Amino acid sequence: MDVADDLLRFVTASPSPYHAVAEMARRLDDTGFTRLDETDVWSLAPGDRRYVVRDGGSLIAIRVGGRTPAEAGVRMIGTHTDSPTLKVRPREDVRRHGYAQIGVEPYGGLLAHTWLDRDLTLAGRVAVRDEHGTVTTALVDLERPLLRIPSLAIHLSRDARDQGLKLDPQRHLVPVLGPSGAPEVRALVADAVGVATDAVLAHDLVTVDTQPPALGGVDGTSIHAPRLDNLASCHAAVQALCSAAPADATQLVAAHDHEEVGSGTAEGARGSFLDDTLTRIIGLLDGGDPQARTRALARSLLVSADMAHAVHPNYADRHEPEHRPLLGGGPVVKLNANQSYASDATSTGWFVARARDAGVTVQHFVVRADLPCGSTIGPLTAARLGVQTVDVGNPMLSMHSCREQASTVDIAPMIAVLGAHLTSSAD
Repeated sequence: MDVADDLLRFVTASPSPYHAVAEMARRLDDTGFTRLDETDVWSLAPGDRRYVVRDGGSLIAIRVGGRTPAEAGVRMIGTHTDSPTLKVRPREDVRRHGYAQIGVEPYGGLLAHTWLDRDLTLAGRVAVRDEHGTVTTALVDLERPLLRIPSLAIHLSRDARDQGLKLDPQRHLVPVLGPSGAPEVRALVADAVGVATDAVLAHDLVTVDTQPPALGGVDGTSIHAPRLDNLASCHAAVQALCSAAPADATQLVAAHDHEEVGSGTAEGARGSFLDDTLTRIIGLLDGGDPQARTRALARSLLVSADMAHAVHPNYADRHEPEHRPLLGGGPVVKLNANQSYASDATSTGWFVARARDAGVTVQHFVVRADLPCGSTIGPLTAARLGVQTVDVGNPMLSMHSCREQASTVDIAPMIAVLGAHLTSSAD
């Protein structure tokens, strides 16, 4: 199976974080992993392959190592499942000026103008109540192009040409569903999941671009797709874990929801999900030794994998002149003197060594000294766990756009380096 086509399939199957977790779980199931539940009593032994899901949008998968975590540490990969989008409000339906529209609000730092004039639909999850009063959640993807946010014609906004487009998210980013008599959103969702409209109690729905991912460019190596930030890293992480050989160290992939809005949730990187899971794993495998957790984390290392900024040919001056990653140039190590990224000499050295083991060349990114720096889950996880961390990612353009761009050339090298990280026994 071609790795680029496989990434496109992964993106298509993952229109929301909940779908992304379901697709990761499917791939783990297919390679011999079995699901744990946080409410159950766990038992683990060397070689066991398990995964656990918290609140539908975050997943942690492990392969238990041949030695205990206190003796060999944990080789971790951290990613996130969410992407900037427009999230549907609880009172969804807006009727005005003869149109049926849908109330939404921005989720994360999206490039708002890129959502104009796109063929959009809705996907996510709904909470439904059955005839016995039991409340469950169900995934939903309406798939067809139901929505559009029309641009205002230039004849009615002459100043946009000279002053630039200025969008008020409250007024200008309200998708049109159809004429005022169109069905309510809950009726559409209920029909899609096969329940009565009044059985739908709540939802987490987001807007989704319906145009399929594609390979483009003159040589076919350009990836044009939504949600590459950060589904491309989720794909690389789960593929690395599924294909990795057993090792002395326990191998772990953590895919968190809510990175794009600060990670401050129970399942986000600021929350306790990874901490709780590591505490259970280490406690089970190290016989309750009170020092085992500290010893294990001191021997552990986290690769935080989130997409990186490739140099933009039309805005090259926005990049630090000596640190301009290229599409197709390989994995990027992200560094920041003020610790917006967690990479330092020790953790960067580890990643570069693993890249050399895999025959892969790395690139480096630092932001210009006169510009603010973005961040990701690396520093959050490092601070919470006290674990050595390196922030990396594949280069891309149009980050946080409705439709982003990356290179097929970078997919396999990242998977290879993450695999080398998971299997390395080097201290």
